[in-house]
Amino acid sequence: MTFASIAVWMPIFWSIVLLTGCAGQQNASSTSNAKPDLVTESDEPESRRRARLRLELATGYFEQGQTNVALDELKQALNADPGFADAYNLRGLVYMRLNDIPLAEESFRRALVLNPRDAGAAHNYGWLLCQQSRYKESFPLFAQAIANPTYAGQGKSLMAQGVCQARAGQKNEAEQSLTRAYQIDAGNPVVGYNLANLLYERGESTRAQFYIRRLNNSELANAETLWLGIKIEQRLNNSEAMSQLGDQLKKRYGQSREAGFYDKGAFNE
Repeated sequence: MTFASIAVWMPIFWSIVLLTGCAGQQNASSTSNAKPDLVTESDEPESRRRARLRLELATGYFEQGQTNVALDELKQALNADPGFADAYNLRGLVYMRLNDIPLAEESFRRALVLNPRDAGAAHNYGWLLCQQSRYKESFPLFAQAIANPTYAGQGKSLMAQGVCQARAGQKNEAEQSLTRAYQIDAGNPVVGYNLANLLYERGESTRAQFYIRRLNNSELANAETLWLGIKIEQRLNNSEAMSQLGDQLKKRYGQSREAGFYDKGAFNE
């Protein structure tokens, strides 16, 4: 999988298992002055327990690429508990994979109606809208996810927001989002690549060089990252560094499109 495709799909897959917990119920025997019991499995209604088990199965099938089986499990989960927001969130991901955009959008909207604080659903809905070039609609959803203090995926949402801002032509905002994502997770190759590429396109080659060199010096380098590194070094007139990267590209990815560009000297491709 190329980094371009990772930039599209990784943010979505990371949200698959962001399952929200169930609200606890206070023990009926407690008084206004008594401390409520801890929430345990026995506090969960039977319908929610059945739905959660089905959701766990659906998540596993979805991760294995068995989309239709996952969808069937989700139908059973929602039959057991029609108010289960987590099931609607995964349902949206399933329909995104099936390229059924209306049903995916309806699923994410329903998940957020049932649980407005679901940052994972907000992220996924935002990414869906971004994929449809509905950028202005996507940005409030990313902001909603990022602003949630309990959300562990802020770096992921900042990355997706930055990619979408760049597509929308908001280069300054994109740089801010991707820089914040990099500060959270400097080892994420998608963030590093997209930030380097944005800076390269803006003519800030020295800054772009910092990010792409770090990526190309790791085991996560691929044909795309090496080619971007070559273009940056070529623009900076670093012929030795460009030649070293070119040798790596031809040796490791000799049949790639990028290797063909390098052989032709097509640095604007």
